[in-house]
Amino acid sequence: MRVAKSNLFLTQGYQMNAVEIINSAKFTESYSEMVIVKDIELYSMCEHHMLPFFGKAHIAYIPNGYITGLSKLARVVDCFARRLQVQERMTHQILDSVQEALNPLGVAVVIEAKHLCMMMRGVQKQNSSTTTSAFCGEFEKEKTRAEFLRLIGSTLH
Repeated sequence: MRVAKSNLFLTQGYQMNAVEIINSAKFTESYSEMVIVKDIELYSMCEHHMLPFFGKAHIAYIPNGYITGLSKLARVVDCFARRLQVQERMTHQILDSVQEALNPLGVAVVIEAKHLCMMMRGVQKQNSSTTTSAFCGEFEKEKTRAEFLRLIGSTLH
C-alpha cells in the first residue's frame, strides 16, 4: 500500500494541466522586462530506468501584456516532473506551456539535474550532471540569452 501511494504521488503530474495552472493566476500587466524564477527544485523519475533524477529548473519569460503568479512556474515544473520523464522532454514541455498560456515575447528554460540511473547503475559516475536548455522568441537572440544565463548563474541576495 505504501509503494502504491508513493507511485501515485510520484506520477500525479498526469492529472495536472500546466496551461490551466498558469491561467489560474494570469494577470494583465504592462511590465515588459525579463521575469526569472530560478533554482526551482525538481524531483522526477526516469522513464527508462524507473530511478530518480533531481535538480533545479530556471525559467524566464518576457511578458507581452500578461504575467502569472510566480508560484505557478514552480507548479508547472512539478506538473511535468511528477511523471515518468526524460529531462530533455520536460525542458520543452515547460517552455511550451509558458508560451501557450502567456504568449510572451520569449521563454527560456534551463534544467540541471543528477540522474541516479547514471550514478548507481550503468557507468556509475557519481559527479556527473546533465544540463538541458530550450529558448524561444527574444531568448533566441544572443544578448537576451546571455543576460538570462548570467542572471541564473549569479547570486544577487
